[in-house]
Amino acid sequence: MDSLGTAYKALVIGSSGTIGQAFVHTLQQDPNCHQVTPLSRASHPGFKLESETGIAEAAATLKDVGPFDLIIDATGALTIDGQGPEKQIGALNAERLARTFEVNAIGPALLIKHFSPLLNTQRSVFAKLSARVGSISDNQKGGWYGYRAAKAALNMILQTAAIEIHRKRPEAIIAAMQPGTVASPLSQAFVAGHQTVTASESAQGLLHALDQLTPRLGAHFIDFRGNEIPW
Repeated sequence: MDSLGTAYKALVIGSSGTIGQAFVHTLQQDPNCHQVTPLSRASHPGFKLESETGIAEAAATLKDVGPFDLIIDATGALTIDGQGPEKQIGALNAERLARTFEVNAIGPALLIKHFSPLLNTQRSVFAKLSARVGSISDNQKGGWYGYRAAKAALNMILQTAAIEIHRKRPEAIIAAMQPGTVASPLSQAFVAGHQTVTASESAQGLLHALDQLTPRLGAHFIDFRGNEIPW
């Protein structure tokens, strides 16, 4: 990334996942990136999306490693506790809906709460993996109730946080990212009929797209090709 200077620091949250690993590897290959810090359940410090205490402790531990010019949140899950997305309204279940929101909206909201203060006060980027299915206006097929709703809620959280963060860090960029249909062991059951991309292609495309964004009062919603997605 050229827009962050020649010695920027990056943090990848959710670095043990397929896309998270790809972000770490791609950033390690960027000569402009001075340091990449991976953070996952298994790292030290570690964290769990279900524990705000753990998230806060991880952020406090990494405060002296920053400030960070780039924070990537690559957390989230389509299949949770062995359960995939609901295809029909009759499949809705309160406990499954709550877990989907916990992993895909509430946990990420707490991450931006505790980690956005670690951003550099100059140009910086906080980018969160979202999904095109979180776009309300782009919903043409229905289904996937909980996942769609959780990602739409996540997008609203990012949009709202971007407005607040802009007041203290006017050069900060907040972005929701659609990674494309990434081929991975966890996505095999859902990619039939879809054109897939590798995790490396997705990470490289998203970082290039983030590099082109400009600060504004509100968040960006982009795909890995750099195209804006309607909210």
